[in-house]
Amino acid sequence: MTTLGCFKSGLKHLVFLSFTSMFLTAPDMHAQQLTHSITSYLEVFNLDNNTRRVVYTDDSHFEAPNWSPDGETLYFNSNGHIYRIPVGGGQPVKIDMAFATRNNNDHVLSPDGKQMAISHHSAGHNGNSIIYIVDVEGGTPRQITDNGPSYLHGWSPDGKELAFIGLRNGDYNVFVISVYGGKEKQLTHTRFHEDGSDYTMCGKYIWFNSDRSGNMQLWRMGRDGSNPEQMTYDDWVDWFPHPSPDGKWIVFLSYEPGTEGHPANKNVVLRIMSAEGGEPKVLTELFGGQGTINVPSWSPCSRKFAFVSYRLR
Repeated sequence: MTTLGCFKSGLKHLVFLSFTSMFLTAPDMHAQQLTHSITSYLEVFNLDNNTRRVVYTDDSHFEAPNWSPDGETLYFNSNGHIYRIPVGGGQPVKIDMAFATRNNNDHVLSPDGKQMAISHHSAGHNGNSIIYIVDVEGGTPRQITDNGPSYLHGWSPDGKELAFIGLRNGDYNVFVISVYGGKEKQLTHTRFHEDGSDYTMCGKYIWFNSDRSGNMQLWRMGRDGSNPEQMTYDDWVDWFPHPSPDGKWIVFLSYEPGTEGHPANKNVVLRIMSAEGGEPKVLTELFGGQGTINVPSWSPCSRKFAFVSYRLR
């Protein structure tokens, strides 16, 4: 495998995964399960020359990579567990998280890289997804949310709170909660589907996707939920916006017009746009969707990005 490096000028690279296996993960009410054998690859998309480089491939299903703040490690979920692998390739190592063996693809690293927040389907909460925080090296997770389902998507750059999607009273809305737990705070109050809440590095905005305009598009709002504004305006069905660490870019997943939800096994594209708005640009086409880019996965230098693609067998 080739070691991957950061570049000092321009927006350069993007990382992704693609797969071979049967889909064997923890139950996830927020996801559509796969029923096919697939081939999985962890790759890098180079934004300088629009090439893709394979980092790791295996006959098992995994999804939703995170990139460590030190630039050295990728993390992903598979079969209810979290794994780590060197950015340059190698063999994944399963992280022992005690009872948390039913994790879904909504997991995020702390800004200092020392902890990970996970979404575990808790038997004590009727199998609902509940958010916990655990040492990135493993250990016993500490419960954060009392209510579920709760699906994690962002960790604030000051390290103080988590942004997540809560299914409450039949509606998906954006919530935040202290990293010490306590009372959750609801930021959006709609009957539409809100999802994919992720912070900008400056801490000023939370980006998310919503179908409140009639089509699933990207939005941003103040960190306190104020002044929501629509950021994409086209026929694509847009999910999971991720602001780059340097604050300049948003990478996100787009489905073909008319797609309902964020299903697996679809022809999709990854697009990029300025964090200030404007016309998005297609970076690459792939086969994937659910599990491709659910969580933040930029490299710390904002030149790379991790994601997942699939090939059915």
